[in-house]
Amino acid sequence: MNRKNCCRSGIPCCSGASESVVSCVPTALSFRDFLGACKVRWGIGRMNYKVEPGLYAVGKPDENSPVLVSANYKLTFDTLRQNLPGLDCWLLVLDTKGVNVWCAAGKGTFGTEELINRIERTGLSEIVTHRRLILPQLGASGVDSNEVERRSSFSLVFGPVRAQDIRRFIAEGLKATREMRTVRFTTLDRLVLTPVELVAALNISLRVFGVLFLVNLFAAKQFGLFDFAAYAGVVLTGTVLTPLLLPIVPGKAFSWKGWLLGLLWSAAALWIFGWLTPDCRLLAVGYLLLLPSVSAYFAMNFTGSSTYTSPSGVLKEMKIALPFLIVSSTAGAALVLIEKLLG
Repeated sequence: MNRKNCCRSGIPCCSGASESVVSCVPTALSFRDFLGACKVRWGIGRMNYKVEPGLYAVGKPDENSPVLVSANYKLTFDTLRQNLPGLDCWLLVLDTKGVNVWCAAGKGTFGTEELINRIERTGLSEIVTHRRLILPQLGASGVDSNEVERRSSFSLVFGPVRAQDIRRFIAEGLKATREMRTVRFTTLDRLVLTPVELVAALNISLRVFGVLFLVNLFAAKQFGLFDFAAYAGVVLTGTVLTPLLLPIVPGKAFSWKGWLLGLLWSAAALWIFGWLTPDCRLLAVGYLLLLPSVSAYFAMNFTGSSTYTSPSGVLKEMKIALPFLIVSSTAGAALVLIEKLLG
């Protein structure tokens, strides 16, 4: 089947059947696409939400049409194509193991070798007459432009940060404004990332509840509704509230921001649930050590979703914060268990 004429001839193209076949993709997302995106946002099927790497056609591209490079994480792929209505172009999708562009660039899967390999495997040089590829700006850290051009003859142009600006970028002669180059991480951007963090926290919490159930079999003072509410509060504080308030909470480290908000919630919980009394002193101290550390841990996990940090910054924060959180939470848990078991 002729790759260049596949879509224009009306012959159905089968994605992934062979790299000698170009698959045509629409710019309008289907209900199944929206459903898949919702499931992934809640952590369902996240590790296998991807498309086949290769060459795709949007509209009716020809040998002069622009070539956009993207990752094979389906959420990234869908975000890009839904911003291309009315544009005839090629999509060169790299095998990033189902990881988005920014994270894949850091891991090396959105990188020089994979890009060169995909150019060769798709026979791109036989499909287009120009020698220019448009890559997303967030993938720049993973690609050596000079090496790609030396080995493939394709030069690289880095496009805007957001897919919604790609049509304007192309229309203006591949020139990006300062706004297009600016990485934004708005409240909405952070909000859509919190469900998967919440689900991960709930998975851990189920194990915690299992332990508490066993402890209640022997405890003089059982864990009850108030204890559950105090714990649920710090989980929500670390996974949802901290990301939402990220820019305005003092400090730089995510763990510190989560710990600070967790401390405020813990103090409020002690007052609301009547634990600020002499007979609950041990429990109060235990929760003040334990609960903010739990919130800090969940908040620190959000660094992997944020544009605020770098891989080296994440490692540095973990090296500093984790020992403190482990000591604090262990001491706090011990005091709470002593209070519950011995009364």
